[in-house]
Amino acid sequence: VRVSPRQAVAGCRLAQALTQYCVGANYGWLLAEGLFLHKLLVLAAFSGERCLPAFLLLGWGAPVLFVVPWVVVRYLYENEGCWERNEKAAVWWIIRCPILMAVAVNFVVFVRIVRILVAKVRAHQVSRGDTRVR
Repeated sequence: VRVSPRQAVAGCRLAQALTQYCVGANYGWLLAEGLFLHKLLVLAAFSGERCLPAFLLLGWGAPVLFVVPWVVVRYLYENEGCWERNEKAAVWWIIRCPILMAVAVNFVVFVRIVRILVAKVRAHQVSRGDTRVR
């Protein structure tokens, strides 16, 4: 089966778009897991089933919101080769910005989780009355 150069480039671009979606989904799910853990620690009567649709939307749906615009802008303004090079920084920021925001929010959630865990450990130690652990 012969593949024309045009089909090869289209397949390569599709692979690039799928790669960007998968990277975005990884960060989306990382954020969803952090938010889930935070809710588990903060809310005593938290039901994960009620929030599952929101977490699914964050993990699988959010990347579509920036990958599709990236594909459109890339096709219109930087449609060269296999889209493996990023010569126009503005186009690349369509992918970078949401990922950096997810990392920043996840870092804040991480810090809050650590603070909650430290407070719980300290409260447990004080309630035991063991002076050696203070």
